[in-house]
Amino acid sequence: MANPFRDMSVFMQGLLALAIAVVLVLVGLYLPISPVAEERADFDKAVTERTKLNQEVTQLQVYKQRYGELKQQMDALNKQLDTLKTIVPEEKEVDEFIRQVQGAASASNVQLRRLTALKIDTKEYHYEMPFEAQADGPYFNVLDFFSRLSRLSRIINVGDLQFDDPSGTGGKGAKFPLRPGSTVTGVFTITTYFTKPADTAPASAAGAAKPGSIPGQPAVKP
Repeated sequence: MANPFRDMSVFMQGLLALAIAVVLVLVGLYLPISPVAEERADFDKAVTERTKLNQEVTQLQVYKQRYGELKQQMDALNKQLDTLKTIVPEEKEVDEFIRQVQGAASASNVQLRRLTALKIDTKEYHYEMPFEAQADGPYFNVLDFFSRLSRLSRIINVGDLQFDDPSGTGGKGAKFPLRPGSTVTGVFTITTYFTKPADTAPASAAGAAKPGSIPGQPAVKP
């Protein structure tokens, strides 16, 4: 039996072999069930995932570059928060507040006679803690006392000022001796603030400080 392939010329045999090879390659590449097609699909999937990961890495690199800046901002905000906690603490810190007021009075050579706790007033975001105070001393010393109160780290407001001349009825009727040179005596309200919820029931009245008390010690404790 004649073999058509052998009857062909060498050139035609080569073309036929090349054509068969091309067909086999195309079948291997595009036939869904072929191993080559499966490998090609896996490769395309890997390329897609790699592209997605590269995009995520690029986005993360932006945050990495901003990490130092964000950390500085966080540190600054933490410092501001610490400062705010000093100005308006979370707790009442009554003892520390009284020590600060008594210290300002002693430094100004003003006699702080009493510091009586009043009812705590509830606001929307904070609490007001008022005290009724009585003090006496030279006029400019009292001014210096108020100036020192305004420079304390904690926010303090002074109001309801009622001053008398010690040489008048108020001074003569006082239950305690006045220091030499005292020209002003009076009663006023000192208010400070805190943020943590607390019992707002009226505080018990505090006793008056005895004349000649040690400077720097709290006049009263609510």
